Amino acid sequence: MTPTAKLRALLAEPRMIRAPGVYDGITAMLSEQAGFPALYMTGAGTSAARGFPDFGLLTLSEMVGNGEVIARSVKVPVIADADTGYGNELNVTRTVREYERAGLAGMHLEDQVFPKKCGHLDDKEVIPREEYIAKVRAAVAARRDPDFLIIARTDAGAVMGWDEAIARANLALEAGADMAFVEAARTLEQVAAIPKLVNGPCLLNMVRAGKTPDLALGEAEAMGYRLTIMPGLLLSTIMMACDEVLRQVRETDAPPSSVGVPSVRARFQRWGADEWDALRTRFRDPVTKAAE
Repeated sequence: MTPTAKLRALLAEPRMIRAPGVYDGITAMLSEQAGFPALYMTGAGTSAARGFPDFGLLTLSEMVGNGEVIARSVKVPVIADADTGYGNELNVTRTVREYERAGLAGMHLEDQVFPKKCGHLDDKEVIPREEYIAKVRAAVAARRDPDFLIIARTDAGAVMGWDEAIARANLALEAGADMAFVEAARTLEQVAAIPKLVNGPCLLNMVRAGKTPDLALGEAEAMGYRLTIMPGLLLSTIMMACDEVLRQVRETDAPPSSVGVPSVRARFQRWGADEWDALRTRFRDPVTKAAE
């Protein structure tokens, strides 16, 4: 089954999809091994891994390259941040085709100006409604695999009010988008209202310490959301863990104890060491192998 077909099958199930945010092969494989059925390639994490804030500084090629690494590292479907589509309808068309080629199962496209900024920062700007809907139409028309998921994100709530955000979400669905993503709801009442006001499947973005209040994933499912992404889940945890261990080394002038830590071999096994080791001798002549 293709990644896109796997994602469609998950969406057909009653249970909401929980997708942790990943930004490299390590976080992708750890998330798959933890049992999550789908992953989300976070643009903020992808930017941070290259030393940049989430300000729309990465190019299409950089995002596609990272998506390709993540998609080939796991067997579960990967949904990816595609920012603004990196330009007008022409660029959106290429973005969809490149994301498909990379093995990704879906993407979300937003209505911010380019370069954009993280949806949970202040002072965002959005493009006119008509321009946004034209880009959604272009994305839908560009896909070659009808199962490739097109998610229409709007940041208009923070700029033009929630009525405009809901209107844009519904117009995007009418234009052929498969799912709506109303970004950065600020209250639990807004979070609960979105699936009731939007005429189609909805995505919830749970950003750690972001604009949207914390809530349990089961609560989001009960509200009617079909997909929840958690872009900062691993990035924020890794940042705090690294800060702490580095502080300890600076203060004690000694690395942490190895007691209870998985061995080097055990760590490499998480990335497929046994499979690769088996290839070392698999194709050798039987006589040669017997003599070793």
